[in-house]
Amino acid sequence: MADIKDPENTIIIELKDGPVVIELLPDVAPKHSERMKELARAGAYDNVAFHRVIDGFMAQTGDVAHANMEKDYNPGRAGTGASDLPDLPAEFSKLPHSRGTLGAARSQNPNSANSQFFINFKDNDFLNGQYTVYGRVIDGMEHVDKIVRGEPPASPDRMISVKVAADVQ
Repeated sequence: MADIKDPENTIIIELKDGPVVIELLPDVAPKHSERMKELARAGAYDNVAFHRVIDGFMAQTGDVAHANMEKDYNPGRAGTGASDLPDLPAEFSKLPHSRGTLGAARSQNPNSANSQFFINFKDNDFLNGQYTVYGRVIDGMEHVDKIVRGEPPASPDRMISVKVAADVQ
């Protein structure tokens, strides 16, 4: 696994094919980084489906209200929900939406990000400055590349578990 420099700001997502290690960027997007850690520590992301996976674009997940495949999973509503926590203000930066970066999913309102996020399969420069970048995959991108495609996928993959690295060492 990757050399983890800051365990408090590193997320480990367990997928069916193996772990994905994400370095959060609290200096760039402190509120988004803190939210991901809060939801991970609460177990809110465990068993949540990848409800929108577009080949050559990105894999989206994080609907903790409707996409938990072990509890009240609703494929028709997956992608429409959020956590009970307040929405986050945009934390746009100059960081590009390059392959492996984590972006905050949101509605048309730039200040509507909550729990959902996406991982870019490739460089998606057209998203730059429009969605908050708050992390990057530092190990396990080959596992992200194997996530089942679809909008929604017929048989979606899920985040088996999501942990803050500091809590598992």
